[in-house]
Amino acid sequence: MSARPLEGVRVIDVGTRISAPFCAGLLGELGAEVIKVEQPGEGDFMRTIGPFLDGHSLFWAVEGRGRKGVTCDLRTSEGQDLFRRLTATADVVCENFRPGTMEAWHVGPGDLDPRLVMVRISVFGQDGPYSARPGLDRLGIGYGGLLHLTGYPDRPPVRPGVTVSDYLTGVFAAHAAVAALYERDVKGTGTGAVVDAPLYGAVLRILEWTIAGYDRLGIVRNREGNRLANSAPLDNYPTADGKYVCIVAGSDANFRRLCDAMEQPGLFDDPHFRDLAHRAEHGDEINGIVADWTSSRTAAEVEAACVAHDVPVGTAYSAADIVADAHMAARGDLVTVDDSVVGPMKQQAPFPRLDGRPPAPPTSAPRLGEHNEEIWCGLVGLSPDELAALRDKGVV
Repeated sequence: MSARPLEGVRVIDVGTRISAPFCAGLLGELGAEVIKVEQPGEGDFMRTIGPFLDGHSLFWAVEGRGRKGVTCDLRTSEGQDLFRRLTATADVVCENFRPGTMEAWHVGPGDLDPRLVMVRISVFGQDGPYSARPGLDRLGIGYGGLLHLTGYPDRPPVRPGVTVSDYLTGVFAAHAAVAALYERDVKGTGTGAVVDAPLYGAVLRILEWTIAGYDRLGIVRNREGNRLANSAPLDNYPTADGKYVCIVAGSDANFRRLCDAMEQPGLFDDPHFRDLAHRAEHGDEINGIVADWTSSRTAAEVEAACVAHDVPVGTAYSAADIVADAHMAARGDLVTVDDSVVGPMKQQAPFPRLDGRPPAPPTSAPRLGEHNEEIWCGLVGLSPDELAALRDKGVV
């Protein structure tokens, strides 16, 4: 398989913030050409979110990478005409405005080439009683059921550390876009599709047994913290150097190995811990024993002992740990992107790899309107004078 299987595909990213641009970026990392369309003078909201280096958003440097950038005011008739001409050259459009916005601008699916695959990301979907509601990632994890499960049972729900529903929806949407392209081009239908991907839907899809358990057993699943009610020992255990190490040793085989790693083989024969059901019943006790052991050692020492006995283990890594990790370095999980504003910076690499070949580092996030002449003149066909006139009117 080619390392760039979507080479020759053109994607228009007209989204903002994270979800739709992330979807477009994933397609770009598979070889598609991605053109980012932003509001003149303002640009994507991500440009305004820190942390900043010399006034340049590092958040934008990551999320805006791997694409060309143009400006176009879709609130004007001239801008709408430009956008329709641009999308006529494309295969995929990614957007995440409130439902109805693109139609109000006369650039909805019915206004564009029927060969286009149009990815539409919103909080609640393109139809249904909640579709017109505004919202962001937090509503996706809340309405989708994840927020209720995250944290400790005696404390308020805690959001995940990153914008999970935005990113997860972007992944699902990219997956669907590739399927729609396959149907159009390989199966030969010749027509595109509208991908309706609400933020809550991606979260709902990964809820494991939560809905089935309620439907058939009446179980309302609740927060469990870092442990599981039906498995022990399992936790994020503290270490002597202030880190946390996750050990997963619920099965009999892994528990026996952990007992050997802790040099406490007799624990395996304790009646309280003789099988998974008993260990789960006495979860506080066995997790406490493991925590006492890890607390007297550094994270590296705990990992070494567990690895030596084939116990599943991993330290909760910080950014500093990730950058220093030999395994990630060996696999090329981090790349250096030569940012056009602030210079080289480490970022997470495109993922996953095909046929064992690490993908090439993405190009820099574009400056606002950086590729206006290349795209509007070279691709769409405006003359330099026409572009200058539109620039003077604030359309680009």
